[in-house]
Amino acid sequence: MRAPILGSFLAAAAMLALATPAQAETATLRIAQQFGISYLPMIVAKEQKLIEAAATEAGLPAPDIDWIQVSGGAAMNEALLSGSLDVAAAGAPPAITLWAKTRGSIDVRGIAALGSMPIYLTTTNPDVKTLADFTDKDRIALPAVKVGFQAVVLQMAAAQAFGQDQATKLDDLTVSMAHPDATAALLSGGSEVTANFGAPPFQNQQLQDPKVHRVLSSYDVLGGPHTFNVIYATGAFYADNPKTVAAIVTALDRADQFIAAHPAEAAKLYIAAESSKLPESFVEGLITAPDTRYTVAPENVLKFVEFQHRIGQIATTTTDWRDLFFPPLYDRPGS
Repeated sequence: MRAPILGSFLAAAAMLALATPAQAETATLRIAQQFGISYLPMIVAKEQKLIEAAATEAGLPAPDIDWIQVSGGAAMNEALLSGSLDVAAAGAPPAITLWAKTRGSIDVRGIAALGSMPIYLTTTNPDVKTLADFTDKDRIALPAVKVGFQAVVLQMAAAQAFGQDQATKLDDLTVSMAHPDATAALLSGGSEVTANFGAPPFQNQQLQDPKVHRVLSSYDVLGGPHTFNVIYATGAFYADNPKTVAAIVTALDRADQFIAAHPAEAAKLYIAAESSKLPESFVEGLITAPDTRYTVAPENVLKFVEFQHRIGQIATTTTDWRDLFFPPLYDRPGS
């Protein structure tokens, strides 16, 4: 009688093994974002629990999500590399820098873009009309010197204005400062900051002050619309959590759809999330601006790759945007 019993036990065990996944995906998520309306899809996903819903639809338990706010691409990258984050969010250039540095090791790649919008360099110095007008008396505040989105676009603009070998000509004038602090410093007039390469809504808030004017737009530098921020993770995280990563893409897709269909409600969510005192109509106007679009598909990220590689900021390059992202985005019309 022992053989039939043992055989039944082994058969049941085999069936159980087939029915049970070899490794469950993560039950917790640590996701970081920065300040500004470019992170609106993440705010909508958070407030409406869209990631949890998409994960459940994919057959996973709803993850427990810890949303963290970090300022600057450099700090974001450090947090991801130290293991303090699962998903980071920053400008395309900081993400590309980490992608290049980790190819063949931890393989950091993008999960999704957050959208395309123009970023302005503004100033209170009436003598500054172009980049050539900045002097040693000026200080340009931006989120992360040398490596952040604004820092790289400033280098691209400097290369265009002064020559390809002069990309870092203005780097010594830059100081790291979070968007809210930079706006306060610029508008107060009581600090060394005379310019800010920021982000909406802060740049738009600044331009309401008559002493502030725009020097350039990132769309001018890139020759058209481009992805501003992306979210990204390590290759190990994707390998262990492919359904979770796909659920994040689905959630952001749905957030983008909600923003397009309900801009007024999205504006309210942003104001509440950032404790902003901006009027709802002002924020809604930014959301519906014709040069702003929220989409998970990357746009013109290869222009950053080409520039960063040309000036030696990254040691590797690619001509296929898919090399920068994980598979759930491969069916999108990116560039």
